[in-house]
Amino acid sequence: MSRKGFAVRSALLVGLMAAAFAGPALAQQQPSAGLGSAWPTDTQDVSSMPGYHVYTWVKSGVKYIQVNDYSGNVLVAVATANGVFLPLPMGSSAKNLQTPQGDSSSPAPTTGATVYQDDSVQVTATPQSNGAVMFQAAAAPCTDPVECSTHVN
Repeated sequence: MSRKGFAVRSALLVGLMAAAFAGPALAQQQPSAGLGSAWPTDTQDVSSMPGYHVYTWVKSGVKYIQVNDYSGNVLVAVATANGVFLPLPMGSSAKNLQTPQGDSSSPAPTTGATVYQDDSVQVTATPQSNGAVMFQAAAAPCTDPVECSTHVN
């Protein structure tokens, strides 16, 4: 075998090995569509607070809201329709999501920063003394008396 042939084969082998090891790392960084994705490509970021990324989807009359941290890690997700909120079992802070229908033993936060709000839903984040963040999803406050009397979530 010539030196040139050996060098070409060695370079190909090293290249194939590098591609094989880099594949999983690259796959984790690629954006993807849908609920549960780090960087969903089928909706836009609607967060109202720096440091969070909030994505929403509506399907069959149900609104899905997902909150990610600044790195794209899913923190919490909730589904809501007609004033009913259902925490979804996903995200690293799923246990720290409170809703009006929840049977949480800890009191609901009275303060917090709004990370998302639309006409019917408000999601807030409240840092806790232990370093965790408590999330609360609830009906958005209504400030227009005419709208409030006719508004149905």
